[in-house]
Amino acid sequence: MDSNESDKVIIVEGLTDKKQIRKIITEQLEIICTNGTFGVERFDEMLETHDLDNKDVYILVDEDQSGMKLRKQLAYELPHAEHIYINSEFKEVATTPEQVLATLLASKDISVNPIFLS
Repeated sequence: MDSNESDKVIIVEGLTDKKQIRKIITEQLEIICTNGTFGVERFDEMLETHDLDNKDVYILVDEDQSGMKLRKQLAYELPHAEHIYINSEFKEVATTPEQVLATLLASKDISVNPIFLS
């Protein structure tokens, strides 16, 4: 692993989720979008490309039917992954208030911009 490569990876559903998280965090970590689809072939490619067996993996998906299905699949394939849950009142990662997301991410030792913690 080169010095610019992080040992942490966050798996999200979509690009809007990725953008929301990217503006909150301060550390350079990988954010992988599944784009809502998740087959065995896609997972194998993701596993190999991002070396997921040897990294700290965080799963942060929407609290809706498709998000819960994806979480279940990822939990099965990546038993070492840690789960980050948003409150079901927000439903989607992208619409969760930045302060709430920052608090959730910080609780997993992911560096966030302190302006989102106030």
